[in-house]
Amino acid sequence: MSHIDIQKFGRVAVLFGGTSAERAVSLKSGAAVLQALLDAGVDAFGIDVGADIVQRIAQEKIDRAFIILHGRGGEDGTIQGLLEWAGIPYTGSGVMASALAMDKLRTKQLWASIGLPSPRYSVLRTASDCETAAKQLAFPLMVKPSLEGSSVGMAKVNNLVELKAAWLEAKKFDDNVLVEQWISGPEFTVAVLGGNTLPPIRLGTSHDFYDYEAKYIANDTQYQVPCGLTAEKEAELRQLTLQACAALDVRGWARADIMQDAATGKFWLLEVNTAPGMTDHSLVPLAAKAEGISFEQLVLRILQDTVEVA
Repeated sequence: MSHIDIQKFGRVAVLFGGTSAERAVSLKSGAAVLQALLDAGVDAFGIDVGADIVQRIAQEKIDRAFIILHGRGGEDGTIQGLLEWAGIPYTGSGVMASALAMDKLRTKQLWASIGLPSPRYSVLRTASDCETAAKQLAFPLMVKPSLEGSSVGMAKVNNLVELKAAWLEAKKFDDNVLVEQWISGPEFTVAVLGGNTLPPIRLGTSHDFYDYEAKYIANDTQYQVPCGLTAEKEAELRQLTLQACAALDVRGWARADIMQDAATGKFWLLEVNTAPGMTDHSLVPLAAKAEGISFEQLVLRILQDTVEVA
């Protein structure tokens, strides 16, 4: 890692917490990031983002912001837009890329337009949409709100009764609910840092899929690094990740989630997270560690991008 001049960062605000369904995860991520910055000697402080965030940003002396908010209000372009108006450099993707990546439906539509592989899907807005989707896609299916992360509101369904129940549950989080073709096979996650991929991680869980509990609570979730793919398939996976991120204009750092069909070996893009988790269960720090990058170095590398693009 090239030398990073801590003094160039100035006073850094770590933005965390927020009001989304992922608040609890963001609080943990923010605490870890803030501590790492302080340990590195950065003049950093935390802001738990709430209704007074406009006033807080106006009142505080902030030279740059480390965004570690997850979900709506922090990962969807809104806080990025506020910081743009305030003239404050910030970590991660810009307004458009953040908004696009947060919206799973628009992300899939964009990928499809340039031929990138993503599971077949339908949008559920009514009970009759559930019946149509069941006929078109065939069970099992994955149901997910279009505008949530951390697997909030997601469910695997095996029949129409389960589909309608899952739709009603997911609808509590978002009017637009996606139902996707189920891909049977391993799930991989690939972190991107400064335009390069970190070692892919293969995920293993006793749950039906890598859900909220498997991500943040369970202790039996398995993280395989190296991921077990052949060199050729791993290179394909990394390249697909870079293409998926470039299509959305992602910058700085991110994490893509990808399934592999066990029968054909084909990769299927699920989503890109533009402000991934940074907790003790999180995947980007694990991938960085496999590359020989400590948590503290990782946080500094992410922050360094705000100096280089400013």
